[in-house]
Amino acid sequence: MDNKMDKLIEQYKDIQIPSELDQVVEKALQKSRKPKRTKTKWIAGVAAAAVILTTSVNLSPAFAQSLEKVPVIGSVVNVLTFKEFKVDEGNYQANIKVPAVEELENKSLEQMLNAKYLEEGQQLYEKFMADMEQQQAFGEGGHLSVSSGYEIKTDTEQLLSVGRIIEETAGSSMTTLQYDTIDKQNEILITLPSLFGDTSYVEVISEYIIQQMEEQMKADPSKMYFIDTPDAPMADGFKTIAENQNFYVNAENKLVISFNEYEVAPGYMGTVEFIVPTEVVQSILVSNEYIK
Repeated sequence: MDNKMDKLIEQYKDIQIPSELDQVVEKALQKSRKPKRTKTKWIAGVAAAAVILTTSVNLSPAFAQSLEKVPVIGSVVNVLTFKEFKVDEGNYQANIKVPAVEELENKSLEQMLNAKYLEEGQQLYEKFMADMEQQQAFGEGGHLSVSSGYEIKTDTEQLLSVGRIIEETAGSSMTTLQYDTIDKQNEILITLPSLFGDTSYVEVISEYIIQQMEEQMKADPSKMYFIDTPDAPMADGFKTIAENQNFYVNAENKLVISFNEYEVAPGYMGTVEFIVPTEVVQSILVSNEYIK
């Protein structure tokens, strides 16, 4: 199996990642199709919202062929480390793990996700190398490190939520997270806007999060959040979530809103997240298919 994986890695290095993403979107919009095993009209609507990732456009035949050769680990949908970028030169260290999703019947979704993960890993590695070479060229004896990996946040019969974690250190440290949540049964990517009928969710969820921030700070003086409210204005403080705010759906089918380190709180708080009770958003949900 090791020889097979080594050969696969060599093939992997030759894969060309699509660079014209705007053109991919245009083609996806023109050639989109409904996902298999559609249960309700709402599911079809979610698929339309995620049309970029459910299109029949073939991004990389070589990539698809390579993934088919990866040994099956066990479950119907697998996530595995497909490649690692490693650097170990004194104070300069990098360990970047690139995940890959496999065993999806929807190969367009599988290819798009894996192409995105590979491109993100390559860009992170290239940035690290450029920063390292710049410091070395000027004789700077600094410390530079980057590591990335992934975490399975949810893996149920219906849902798979994968979180990619990046930790960067250059004087100070910074941790960022990014999640993808997949409906394994209908094989579509779930987006935050697709869960709601309109953009009112931005205000509803933001108000709930601000309330939770204030309550947590009152209950625990060691906690601190940057909040910008009319009663307590703060420059660059948290006002509202973004329409495409980082999120995932947990195993209990609850919506979890996530923030990167320093995004809404000081560094000692790390990355923070808030579980949104379903009753808070029930009236604006399109359906209880995912959020229950």
